[in-house]
Amino acid sequence: MLLQELSIEFETPLQVYCDNQAAISIAHNPVHHDQTKHVEVHRHFIKEKIDNGTICVTYVPTIQQTADILTKALFKLMFERMVDKLGMYNLYYPA
Repeated sequence: MLLQELSIEFETPLQVYCDNQAAISIAHNPVHHDQTKHVEVHRHFIKEKIDNGTICVTYVPTIQQTADILTKALFKLMFERMVDKLGMYNLYYPA
């Protein structure tokens, strides 16, 4: 695993937070296999990691998904909440 190669200590299983309940269901349940052939390879990889205890896919509500600040256009209030949650601040803000 990459983290081991970089000598970074971590606890297993790694928590993977997802705000898509359908994706979590597909990762855990092979019954959805026929309806999602386009994600076949990725599903097997994730399923293998879940089964061997490397990762744990956990649901997080969209409003708490901090990754959205990097991937979506957010309303100002939501953007400011995520910036605060990540501990970021504006270096150029007048003192």
